[in-house]
Amino acid sequence: MADTRQADHRGADLWEEHAALYVRTLGAACAGTVVPLLDAAQVGPGTRLLDVGTGPGTVAAVAVARGAAVTAVDPSPAMLRLAREAAPRARTLAAALPRLPFPDASFDAAVGNFVLGHAGPPQGVVAELRRVVRPGGRVVLTGWTDAPAAGQTLLGRALHAAGAPRVPPDRLRPPRSGHPGDPEGMARLLGSAGLRRAGCRVVSWDHRVGTAAWEEGIVRLLETGLLTSAAPDPVTVGRIVRHAAALSTPFRSPDGELRLPHVALLAHGWR
Repeated sequence: MADTRQADHRGADLWEEHAALYVRTLGAACAGTVVPLLDAAQVGPGTRLLDVGTGPGTVAAVAVARGAAVTAVDPSPAMLRLAREAAPRARTLAAALPRLPFPDASFDAAVGNFVLGHAGPPQGVVAELRRVVRPGGRVVLTGWTDAPAAGQTLLGRALHAAGAPRVPPDRLRPPRSGHPGDPEGMARLLGSAGLRRAGCRVVSWDHRVGTAAWEEGIVRLLETGLLTSAAPDPVTVGRIVRHAAALSTPFRSPDGELRLPHVALLAHGWR
């Protein structure tokens, strides 16, 4: 479902209204990178960690469980409410890239799970994260690759098969604005922003979700109008769900759970 995850300012307004739905559907798929992200940032007991664009607080909650001292920021009040529920021991506040309200060298590490593309020119975003980590500190970011896995394109293929009028691409996925979709490009991006030993690799995971929950999530998303140019009528919704169910058959386990393949970029560098 990743081909419909990211939204520009219009989509962001709708996600503000439907934050809890995001957590149950598209946000749940994004959680597959959390452990690799925190491992790459070497987050453990006592790590002073900044989680930018925390959203529902998924990264912050796992980092707190590791014993880190977490500061989590997001511009969305609805997402911050969810983050405070998910990670009550984290410090949460409203803030956004590319300008953060922290002194230089405030953190041991800064991470962002799929924030690139939401916060202005990526080189400026990376430079700001470099500024707020201490010398020797880590910056780690995830981003979508130009070559998505089959599970990520499934919903888009179902919409196409059903003949549903989709929204323009820039409604749900902002322009990259320099955010590369390949490992070499992402490594260069981090290096050009002043990070040392910059590198990037592809990470893969299966988004595991019950069939009924996944199909219900599709229905709810369609009702918001986020995925199509207008909220479709019940007949069209049913047609889309039937196509999605048929296309998901190769990913269905014997117990009915879906295991949808996903891939993303994991980029890292040192100050």
